[in-house]
Amino acid sequence: MTSELLDLALVEEATKKSGLIWVAAPGVPARPLWHVWHAGAACLVGDGPGEQPLTHLTDGATAEVTVRSKDKGGRLVTWTATVVEQAPGSEAWQETVAELKGKRLNAPDGEAVTERWARECRVVRLEPTGSTAPLPDGSLAAAPLPTPVTTRRPVPAGLPRLLLKKRKRRG
Repeated sequence: MTSELLDLALVEEATKKSGLIWVAAPGVPARPLWHVWHAGAACLVGDGPGEQPLTHLTDGATAEVTVRSKDKGGRLVTWTATVVEQAPGSEAWQETVAELKGKRLNAPDGEAVTERWARECRVVRLEPTGSTAPLPDGSLAAAPLPTPVTTRRPVPAGLPRLLLKKRKRRG
């Protein structure tokens, strides 16, 4: 019993302090997501225009959450969560959205962000099941997820010289 309480305390403290968590669903690689710790769970908003993708998190499914150290970036703890989608407009949804709104940086619609989230997005809670995974022995480095985002053109040949000249003048 004491071990479970210590694990839950570790999960809560590590997740509260980390601004980014890595979330993997069965058969889907882990992806970084911003979150807010609220009422005993990691809360996320996404799946709308300009928001993070949460399509791999379905209501009632399980997910594996990896929390990294905010200062060093190393893995602190990996825990299992149950995915709970919150209904827009419910009391729990409103409390969660109030917390998320305070942490959302650069929202394009400012104060109206909660109305957009209610119309176009999903709010999800990742509730700890109480189990944590042991730290791995080796590296778990993986190739980046595929993305349509690319660099349009190669860096111009003269750019490095141009940047070096500015540094030399200042020095």
